[in-house]
Amino acid sequence: MADPRTVSVVIPAMNEAAAIAGVIRDLRAAGAWREILVVDDGSADATGQEAAGAGARVLRHPYNKGNGAAVKTGIRAATGDYILIIDGDGQHRPEDALRLVARLGDYDLVVGARSSATQAGATRRLGNAVLNRLAAILTEREIPDLTSGFRAMRREHALEFLPLLPNGFSTPTTTTLCFLRAGYSVAFEPVDARQRTGTSKIRLSRDGPKFLLIMLRVMTIFSPLRIFLPIAGASFLIGAGYGVWTAVTQHHVTNSSVLLIMLSVIVFLVGLVSEQVAALRIDGRR
Repeated sequence: MADPRTVSVVIPAMNEAAAIAGVIRDLRAAGAWREILVVDDGSADATGQEAAGAGARVLRHPYNKGNGAAVKTGIRAATGDYILIIDGDGQHRPEDALRLVARLGDYDLVVGARSSATQAGATRRLGNAVLNRLAAILTEREIPDLTSGFRAMRREHALEFLPLLPNGFSTPTTTTLCFLRAGYSVAFEPVDARQRTGTSKIRLSRDGPKFLLIMLRVMTIFSPLRIFLPIAGASFLIGAGYGVWTAVTQHHVTNSSVLLIMLSVIVFLVGLVSEQVAALRIDGRR
């Protein structure tokens, strides 16, 4: 169990003047944190002033760089052994923050997994469910909430993956997959999200494909064969099956069948080399 006095709270915020002071006051009342850092990501309102007035240390971006960039700024500036990342819109409960931190020590990353009933909108719930399922298939681990930004982690491990984190809203997705594929201990703590102050800045139609690409990117970094092997297998089965069918019905094998089989071999070999590169990268990191 991590002592809150060893935990730096990082709050990425953009145009959250209406909620940020209340979030900080609730957090300060809930625990004796080492520090509360608010990263004002180029807000056009008084987010920074409200946060400073509530007692937080404020770091300001001169322009909007993205949620992920704000998180990275906070991680770099933090001085605690552990990091707690929480949104500045008031949807997360301070008592839940303490529950996440309480599991640090046994776990390297603890994610606040929102129940589906508290995730806004049927479309958003469906999109998150699809992403969770795809991530579970790729990582071979049940993932109840891939996109939750509410999480606590060891700072040293967060710094390890900092170059891989995008500047946009897919930072939670990337950190979860990186911790899982690197073999660190990850836990999902059930939480209920409250109604946020203001509107969400994430749009499923715009950001959903980005989340999918991030998953594929992380998997090709840590476990490439999980991506390459199914593609090679499908290409081989289609090519071999088509070749058998044309041999039986037309008494010859078409070029298409040969090309598909050759493609499967090439993709498999590329995946095999990529797997070795990934293994060397991980061993070098250790």
